[in-house]
Amino acid sequence: MSNKFLYSLARPVLFSMDAEDAHHFTLPALKRAASLGLTRAFVCQPKDDPRTVMGLTFKNPVGLAAGLDKDGAYIDALADLGFGSIEVGTVTPRAQPGNPKPRMFRLPAAQGIINRMGFNNGGVDAFVANVQSSRFYQNKEGILGLNIGKNADTPIERASDDYLHCLEKVYPYASYVTVNISSPNTKNLRQLQGGSELDGLLSQLKEAQQRLADKHKRYVPLALKIAPDMDGDQVKNIADALVRHRIDGVIATNTTLSRAAVEGMQHGAEAGGLSGAPVFELSNKVIRLLKAELGDALPIIGVGGIMKGADAKVKMDAGAQLVQLYSGLIYAGPALVRDCADAIRKG
Repeated sequence: MSNKFLYSLARPVLFSMDAEDAHHFTLPALKRAASLGLTRAFVCQPKDDPRTVMGLTFKNPVGLAAGLDKDGAYIDALADLGFGSIEVGTVTPRAQPGNPKPRMFRLPAAQGIINRMGFNNGGVDAFVANVQSSRFYQNKEGILGLNIGKNADTPIERASDDYLHCLEKVYPYASYVTVNISSPNTKNLRQLQGGSELDGLLSQLKEAQQRLADKHKRYVPLALKIAPDMDGDQVKNIADALVRHRIDGVIATNTTLSRAAVEGMQHGAEAGGLSGAPVFELSNKVIRLLKAELGDALPIIGVGGIMKGADAKVKMDAGAQLVQLYSGLIYAGPALVRDCADAIRKG
């Protein structure tokens, strides 16, 4: 039995549940299945297709995007699905519950998801403990990205304190660190994508990265995760800042605030970030703009609306060197990983 067929049986059950309840049911179930060796038995692993990006070798170009496993509690189970990299988080210095429920909504007609989770997580110390206890980390089985953010109650003018605190904590355990300044669900966070705020943050992070590299005798690349809701001038300014501060990579993009693709649909007017198919073209546009500005100065990781293998190929053609999945897994299931890897490999 293929995992595609198995997911076709499970999906109606999962979609009958509240979206966040389904999330909290699926991950522990996946962990149990992995502990019994079932995931590796049923998942058809992608063929190796190594890519060297940010100085790291990824076994294939299809990664897991941050957000699915905010606390790093399911790394081993997710790794069994065949990803070329796993990114977990976003984690904040202190534990926080996130926004009030309900805060996650499916829009099946648009193959979209709206969430306003708000960086719900158990804090960076618990996060690091989970990473350290994973087989994936202990055995150095692959590329592990650790995604960092700020607490909701930290004033925006003190945001860099939170990012620096998290960077210090996660640095020894990360293959790379992602700096998330693009979630729409933490008040004023996207303000950090602008001019002087961005320069100040990147300058401090780069200085800390160099100090930590000396301390740990290991250079861990930094990537910046940005939003899709930007015009050409805004993208150009970010690209300029990335090059100036010698940031190692950029992840494009996070969720969108636009509702053009879901107007009039049930849940379409809910507050939060919209992901899935409706963000596909928005993120592709940002990738193309970034590629035009950056050239080969630093790599782009493409994420947003990949629902089938051909979508991953479009992201690569737009200028991405790697892709990441999240919402597409909810709609297509774990077979999407292999489908995307095959589409990219066959070109």
